[in-house]
Amino acid sequence: MPLLNSILSWVSVKRLQQINWYKTYPQDIQNELLFQLISDAKETVWGKKCKYAAITSVEDFQKQVPLNHYEDIQPYIERIRNGEQDVLWHTPIKWFAKSSGTTNDKSKFIPVSKESLENCHFRGGRDSVLIYNHMYPDSNMWKGKSLALGGSHQISKYSMDSYFGDLSAILIQNLPFWAHFYRTPEISVALMDEWEEKIEKIAQITSEENVVSLAGVPSWTMVLIKKILEMQGKTNILEIWPNLELFIHGGVSFTPYREQFQSLIPKETMRYMEVYNASEGFFAIQDNPSTNDMLLMLDVGVFYEFIPIENIHDENPPTLILTDVELGKNYAIVISTNSGLWRYIIGDTVEFTSKYPYKIKITGRIKHFINAFGEELIIDNAEKALAEACMQTNAKIREYTAAPIYMSETTKGAHEWLVEFEQEPSDMQLFVELLDEKLKDVNSDYEAKRYKNITLAPPIVKSVVEGTFYAWLKAKGKLGGQHKVPRLSNTREYIDDILLYQNI
Repeated sequence: MPLLNSILSWVSVKRLQQINWYKTYPQDIQNELLFQLISDAKETVWGKKCKYAAITSVEDFQKQVPLNHYEDIQPYIERIRNGEQDVLWHTPIKWFAKSSGTTNDKSKFIPVSKESLENCHFRGGRDSVLIYNHMYPDSNMWKGKSLALGGSHQISKYSMDSYFGDLSAILIQNLPFWAHFYRTPEISVALMDEWEEKIEKIAQITSEENVVSLAGVPSWTMVLIKKILEMQGKTNILEIWPNLELFIHGGVSFTPYREQFQSLIPKETMRYMEVYNASEGFFAIQDNPSTNDMLLMLDVGVFYEFIPIENIHDENPPTLILTDVELGKNYAIVISTNSGLWRYIIGDTVEFTSKYPYKIKITGRIKHFINAFGEELIIDNAEKALAEACMQTNAKIREYTAAPIYMSETTKGAHEWLVEFEQEPSDMQLFVELLDEKLKDVNSDYEAKRYKNITLAPPIVKSVVEGTFYAWLKAKGKLGGQHKVPRLSNTREYIDDILLYQNI
């Protein structure tokens, strides 16, 4: 054991020193990584198309490789899913992280290479624990088990060697054997497809374990905690897990959930740590509990570029490397990764809060959206669903806006819609049901959150009087020009103001 502790201590010190180099050599680290990615992929279909062998500078890379959305690389991804290799990346890819968000399909399938698993996602997880233990040397994390609430996985219909599922499930499926000694529940339960049964099983099993840390999306984790308390007849989770000390969270904003977690985990020494781990890669870790920003990870197989948000819709927007960004400005992230995503616009926006080291805050999505519970509802989803509901009920809409209703200790989350009809639906209840069903049809993440009302309750639609939105914009001095009613918002800023203005 002393020898093992010495080895672990040496590895930890070495890795912390590498992370510390982010302060001194950030762009050097990034440039070295980029040229390694280019070298690895130069013989792939994509590498030959973009003449990777001739690239000798970052400027060459930006000139020869176009910016890409999912729709641009989808044909290449489909080739990989059908069994072809050396398309975007030089090693075989059999895993695909299923993620909603594209306007054309219900789901995206993001390639996950073995290099991305080991050197990006798993390294990010190890770094999170390393940074946490460095901040809190009195931690007892290794004396208990971690509970990470993941998704499910299933065999792809394209090939018996091609698999897809939630990223969390892919990570659980590919964990090294020793990691399973420190986690709960067993893998067969963690990867169950049926969510309601799965949460029931996890609640039964883990209530008997010494759980010291949690990891997951706040909304789903809250559902699990409430299920355990209900089953055990307890009022706070410390009655079941007295040694719980850490919740690692990401995926959606933690702000609406913080008070609820503090109520259910009434412990002054309970710690919360945000990470930025997306299907496309592991990007950032909160390394200071007193601030709400995260350290951008520079050597985990991801090369970063940034588009000023005001230029995002330009035909050829400027792309900045780390040394060119400014603090306090909003940028769309562009990534090139060791899974074969090249100059890929992931749709998230960030703001830099620090340089040397570079730290970021997630500010939202490029487009208006609702993602309070991980549902990633975008305007295209809303427009399609409203159109279907209007067609079936002979309704016409003049204006609308929607926002989340946050979970409370006694109620589930939901979406609230304010709609100004030019022609009212023939049946309002049917309109709401059709809206809900179409949203499930076009957005798999919304469908998952609405499943059996576990996280999201049915939408609430309120009809407002004619002229409501016009009068509200007028009162704000925002008539004409580029001013418009925000269709979707991830906060209640607009909808509460409209409700207050109209005394609804």
